[in-house]
Amino acid sequence: MPPSSASTSAAEAKPAGASGGVQSLERAFDLLERMADAGGEVGLSELSGSSGLPLPTIHRLMRTLVACGYVRQQPNRRYALGPRLIRLGESASRLLGTWARPFLARLVEETGETANMALLDGDEIVYVAQVPSRHAVRMFTEVGRRVLPHSTGVGKALLANHPPEEVRALLGRTGMPAATEKTITDPERFLDALADVRRLGYAVDDNEQEIGVRCLAVPVPNSPTSAAISISGPTGRVTEAATDKIVPVLQDVAAQLSVALANQTPA
Repeated sequence: MPPSSASTSAAEAKPAGASGGVQSLERAFDLLERMADAGGEVGLSELSGSSGLPLPTIHRLMRTLVACGYVRQQPNRRYALGPRLIRLGESASRLLGTWARPFLARLVEETGETANMALLDGDEIVYVAQVPSRHAVRMFTEVGRRVLPHSTGVGKALLANHPPEEVRALLGRTGMPAATEKTITDPERFLDALADVRRLGYAVDDNEQEIGVRCLAVPVPNSPTSAAISISGPTGRVTEAATDKIVPVLQDVAAQLSVALANQTPA
């Protein structure tokens, strides 16, 4: 959470020391996350407005992040996430996938369908873990694949609790191309679909990414980064009747995975 103006002023008045060093780290990571939420590129005034920190403090932190390679300054003097973050993100994603696989294996065991875990990375969905179904028919997803959120169940699950203006901005950047004739390509219809996710507690991709494939997804509550898990299968197996049985399993596994991630230990 951003600090209040009162706490910020008090913090600024503290002398440098061990606690000051920790505070600088917290602020630096907060700024990086705000940059990611804004699409990866921001101006100092935007960061000041959203974080509540004074411009001189932000400028000092950004200079350090630029020097370390985690942020780069653009020719237009705006700041963008730097390439050094890529290696950190890839390593963290692999570890997250390792922790998730036992939970996905339970999903496959109880539903018979392919289980996936995905993250929201900027404007895209990236699949970080998968346990395939034992059935011969496999799904389009694979670890490392990136897709746009508007055409996937995990994308809807991840965006359902974002403010509408943030969702509209994301959709404006991606353009909402159609993957199939069933893909939602209108922002207002997509926002209506997100309202359904909040009401039902799960998201559905019904032939929207791949014809003949139906996906059910739920968010991982209190995940350190926005994450969702899903099952995908042929529409002939992932029916409305099957949905009533599968969704409680998805929600239970998501809750267990949340606890494991909070404890930072594998299952």
